Amino acid sequence: VIGQPAKSKRPKEPGENKIKPVNKRVKPKTPKTKERESVDSSLKSQSILTQVTDKGNFQKLAATLSLAAGQSIELRCKGSNVTWNYPSYLDTFKDSRLSIKQLDRYSQLILANSTAADTGEYSCWLQLCHGNKCRKDETKTGSTYIFFTDKEELFVPTPSYFEIVYLNPDKPAVIPCRVTTPSAKVTLHREFPAEEIETDGTDIIYDAKKGFVFQHPTSDHKGIVYCKAESQGAPQISIKYHLLYVEVPKGPPSTSIVASSSRAGVSDRVHVVCTVLGEPDVDVNFRWQYPGQESGRPVIIQNFWRLINRGIGHTTRISKSVLLVEDFEYIDVGNYVCLAQNLQGETIVATKVEL
Repeated sequence: VIGQPAKSKRPKEPGENKIKPVNKRVKPKTPKTKERESVDSSLKSQSILTQVTDKGNFQKLAATLSLAAGQSIELRCKGSNVTWNYPSYLDTFKDSRLSIKQLDRYSQLILANSTAADTGEYSCWLQLCHGNKCRKDETKTGSTYIFFTDKEELFVPTPSYFEIVYLNPDKPAVIPCRVTTPSAKVTLHREFPAEEIETDGTDIIYDAKKGFVFQHPTSDHKGIVYCKAESQGAPQISIKYHLLYVEVPKGPPSTSIVASSSRAGVSDRVHVVCTVLGEPDVDVNFRWQYPGQESGRPVIIQNFWRLINRGIGHTTRISKSVLLVEDFEYIDVGNYVCLAQNLQGETIVATKVEL
């Protein structure tokens, strides 16, 4: 029975977390060496996260923990200034089941009536503050990944029924079909042509905490895929993932600018378009400088973007900002400057419109 090994392992985890397996076998009572003391102190420094059990006892947490969905859990993190990390959707939907309190010596996190969607990493760390500046104390952290198992929900539920995954040739791509039951058998399938995608453990691996990871994405991987999970019952299917291959040079925005006319008449309608070609998942921010700006000349600015397929499986994002002058006047004569910015930098382009 698949569920039994998890039950038999659970009581052992706290002990295994306290002492590394290598040290556990060493039973002769010998004086502690400096090396042994440093190992112990290192372990203690990372064990600030504990779980409060139903009986009121405390147990240190292993790297993973499996609980049945529906249970409530209480975690405590030692310290007077603690920061928590947990599945982001609990914040997105302002879930009232989650409660966090900072007390004198520890911080308390309580999650009531857990669901399969709560599966994920729960971690905490101590903040070191000097004035208004705070930083993470790397020596005092705690982390565990909790599986809230639910036989009706083998895959961790998501808000949508369809997701886009971008395949960049220079970094791994993740198809995030995570499971609630770590022992579930999970396979990856292509929708067309209908086939199972082989997981070789090298180029494509499966991690129950992440999903399927493509270590070296190529254009051959593009298409629509889904995951299938099996565990004590009928197989379950995940949502669909559309894999889009991306190959756009990294760097500041590749920007161009064009006006509807370089020479306009009085009362003409003039628009200037600033266009950026870039990576599908990289946002672009636009700013404008134009002749009548300082005098408060009214203009209309609209921003939008869309994805296009450039052929041979490459996908590009086109971002545009359009500046519109309804009734062109002498005050509108001059240079129209577009400043496009992404995380890599800023590009400035300009064009001139005359009467």
